[in-house]
Amino acid sequence: MKGSRKLRRTKKATISFNDLEHQALEKYFQKYKIRNKTRFMREAIMRTVISKFADDYPTLWDQPTGTA
Repeated sequence: MKGSRKLRRTKKATISFNDLEHQALEKYFQKYKIRNKTRFMREAIMRTVISKFADDYPTLWDQPTGTA
């Protein structure tokens, strides 16, 4: 068996766009020859999520809130 069962994509999500958003996406896909739209959107969403988690992660130099 190839890959891990934990990484198998079994959960679905639906996204709705207005006409202008949809037109912009379609133009982008066409211009940059994006053939796998699902992969593109999944990677874009996860890149944002992971980046936000990384930004929010406390570092050694972060000061605790509520103390002075």
